[in-house]
Amino acid sequence: MAHASDSSFEKLLEANAAWAHGVTEKDPNFFKKSAEEKQKPHTLWIGCSDSRVPESVITAARPGDIFVHRNIANQVHLHDSNVLSVLKYAVDFLHVQHVVVVGHTVCGGADACLNAVKNNYPDNQTINTLPVESPLNIWLTPLTKFTRSLPLSVTPPDKALSLVVHENIKKQVEILAQTDTIRDAWARKDEVQIHGWVYNLATGRLDDLHITQKHQK
Repeated sequence: MAHASDSSFEKLLEANAAWAHGVTEKDPNFFKKSAEEKQKPHTLWIGCSDSRVPESVITAARPGDIFVHRNIANQVHLHDSNVLSVLKYAVDFLHVQHVVVVGHTVCGGADACLNAVKNNYPDNQTINTLPVESPLNIWLTPLTKFTRSLPLSVTPPDKALSLVVHENIKKQVEILAQTDTIRDAWARKDEVQIHGWVYNLATGRLDDLHITQKHQK
C-alpha cells in the first residue's frame, strides 16, 4: 500500500524533471555548459541543515553560483575535517570571494542548546534523552558551552533564542577568521571576505549582521 510519504518523495523526481525542462527552454545550452566547464562559485555558504532554509531557493541562485556546506546550527568546529576541507577547497581551489555564515530564526539546534542551559543539563548532554556519546550531543556541545556564556539572565525570555542565534553567527565568523585557510589567504592578500547573515523564516528575508571580516590592507 502506498503511503503519503512515498507520494511526496516521488514528487521530487517529477519536480526535478519539470525544473530541468524549464531551464532548458530558457537556456538550451545551460546544462551542457555546466557539465563541460569547471564550477566557478562566487560564495561559500555555511548554513544550517534546516529544510526551510535552502540557499539556492531563497537567493534565487542558479547551479554553479554557491558552494555549500550545511550542518545543524551552522557551526564551524576546528576539529571537523568536513567543514575545514570544504573551506580549503572553496578558498584555495575555487577562489570564492565570499564566505557567509547563515543562521536563521527559531533554529532548532540553537533552541536545544538554550533549553539545556535553562535546565542546567551538562554541556555534553544537550539532548538529555540521548547518551553523552551520541553524535548529536557531541556536535552540539560547543554551542551549548557558548550559550552558557551569554547574558541570558538579563535577556527577556522571548528574546533569548534570537540572542543565541545572532551570537552564534558572530562566533562562527570569528572562528572562520582564525582558521589556517583564511589566515593564509589573507597573508597572500587574497580578498576573500567573511560575512554573517540571518534568515527570517517569518518574512523570507536575509539580514546582514554587518560583521564582515576581511584582509586588512
